[in-house]
Amino acid sequence: MSLAFSSPNDTRDIEVSFEFFPPKTEQAEANLKAAVQKLAPLAPGFVSVTYGAGGSTRERTHRTVVSMAKTTGLNVAAHLTCVGASKADVDAVARAYHQAGITAIVALRGDPPDGAGACYEPHPGGYAYASDLIAGLKRIADFDISAAGYPEMHPESPDWAAEIENLKRKVDAGASRIITQFCFNPDTLIAYIERVRAAGINLPIIPGIMLQPNFTGLKRMAALCKTQVPDGMHAMFEGLENDEPTRRLLAASIAANYCTRLQQEGLRAFHFYTLNRADLAYATCRVLGLRPHNTGETP
Repeated sequence: MSLAFSSPNDTRDIEVSFEFFPPKTEQAEANLKAAVQKLAPLAPGFVSVTYGAGGSTRERTHRTVVSMAKTTGLNVAAHLTCVGASKADVDAVARAYHQAGITAIVALRGDPPDGAGACYEPHPGGYAYASDLIAGLKRIADFDISAAGYPEMHPESPDWAAEIENLKRKVDAGASRIITQFCFNPDTLIAYIERVRAAGINLPIIPGIMLQPNFTGLKRMAALCKTQVPDGMHAMFEGLENDEPTRRLLAASIAANYCTRLQQEGLRAFHFYTLNRADLAYATCRVLGLRPHNTGETP
């Protein structure tokens, strides 16, 4: 089955987006600002700001989203989740975003307050699942909504039939695109796209690219979302616990190889989980052929 996204060698229409998280300290805020300034010249289609487990960063997320949109001119998407809030509370946040000119939302069910892996229970007066949240947001305004996809299935899905059916519900509710959970095997991602397309879902699918050089942290995240970490990666990072520069080089190389393979298969859009640092995302974008816009840097 042909994926038919774009010419593998055509770098002119590559689209990227970047995910950040709201800073907790002044130094973290400075780091975020520096990362955004470095990546903004790559003309991302959008950037997104995450929402903590159980909505724990709601106020910081809102401040960061609105400030970033005002100061950078970028298209900023706010994460919204169902966890720990009534429909009225979530709707109020959505209306506040819309009034501030924020019309892009990443709509997620969200992790429980105790974090990924804990038992999820819908708020008794809230939106139960992402599809319900998307439908609710669409009733408020014509938001541009991104939904989540899972190349290795959501950890709570019993099988692929249930996984795809849940994705269909999000699409039918009004999602505009699908951003995937991070994955390290390009064949797994390609097979997921083919499975989704075979189910009649034709929205853009954007691979999520994880840029985490802390391999211990990466393994912990992967275990929680049941993402497979290839044996070769374990071997690469073995013995490098105290060697961050080498770990960063390896993380950049892994991301570049993964994205290049997907680009060769015709994929043209990539979403980078930056962890509020620009270097690995910027380097990977350069490998994909992107160059800064409106800067003095030589193409």
